[in-house]
Amino acid sequence: MIVTVTVNPAMDKTAEIDRLCPRALNRLDGVVSDVGGKGINVSKTIAALGRQSVACGFLAGQTGQSIRQTLLDWPGGGIRPDFLTVPGETRTNLKLVEPGGELTELNERGPHISQESLDALTAKLEGYAAPGTLFVLAGSVGPGVPPEFYRDLTLRLKQKGAKVFVDADGPLFAHALEAVPDIIKPNAFELTQYFGLDHTPDEKELIGLGRTLAGRGVGLVCISRGGQGACFIQGDRVWNAPVIQVAARSTVGAGDAMVAAIVCGVDEGLPMEDCLRLAMAVSAGAVTTRGTCPPDLETVHALEARVRLSELAT
Repeated sequence: MIVTVTVNPAMDKTAEIDRLCPRALNRLDGVVSDVGGKGINVSKTIAALGRQSVACGFLAGQTGQSIRQTLLDWPGGGIRPDFLTVPGETRTNLKLVEPGGELTELNERGPHISQESLDALTAKLEGYAAPGTLFVLAGSVGPGVPPEFYRDLTLRLKQKGAKVFVDADGPLFAHALEAVPDIIKPNAFELTQYFGLDHTPDEKELIGLGRTLAGRGVGLVCISRGGQGACFIQGDRVWNAPVIQVAARSTVGAGDAMVAAIVCGVDEGLPMEDCLRLAMAVSAGAVTTRGTCPPDLETVHALEARVRLSELAT
């Protein structure tokens, strides 16, 4: 079973713009609205890959009701929403995409979450936790949620034998590492921030940082490098995969697509190389879609044949 957790969901509105001009009138084209938040994006991609997931978290107000209904009606029925309702209004985010895929994001903070609601969500998730369950804790948490939340939740879920994939940044990421998640997906900036570096690390240094985290017990470290591809560390093994060149429409959701592919591969018990090839193909496919729409299976299969994955000597 795969369970995604989106503490701070959103209605994501994505628009195309010729060039973003601050302090001036900007006209938007090709506006699309998608249900979103990182965990929900992961569930959407899991469904596109023909698998099922339970989507949990918090929803609020009319926007929250709309998101819940959209997930209930998801084509193929691949998403089972199991959200708690909280006061306030689920946020709406604006993503502005310039030619070439350059992205500017304007994100609302989201509703305040009480400790009572956090306790209720924790209890709900513990009800799903068991050996064979893989949780995805992804994205921001919004007002009222302490930065230790993912750490504490990871500890509780792992105590019941479940596996946990954390995709977060800043203090959420730093504290979550204290609980030693099974899988993480930081990008280069997040690793730079976590290790307190005053420079941008190259590939060799990034791999060294990933090895440090793997040495602390993290089962799989996936380092996304944007246009430079990704590298993956599992124990003593290291793989590198350059980015697949595609016609980019939007980079929104590409990282979430990678997470979804890895989750599906791990849950199916695929060989690690196959899992990583799928991750690179699905991530590249997401770049070719508008908004946060996942790629279709035909696109994924075509891109898998173009993945160049190499294991580095250790």
